[in-house]
Amino acid sequence: MDAFTTGLLQRIRATESDLTRARETGDDFLAEVEQGELDDLRRLAAEHGVEVGATRA
Repeated sequence: MDAFTTGLLQRIRATESDLTRARETGDDFLAEVEQGELDDLRRLAAEHGVEVGATRA
């Protein structure tokens, strides 16, 4: 796995974790921000053929 793929998957996992935390604490604004970031990261992964697999959010 190259550095781009590794970094992208790490960012996706971290963002999923942050999104879960925001939802659990009831921070709707942060949850929206994190969801937008996650959507962007998933789009980037798809554009570059990076398999993300099952996600939590």
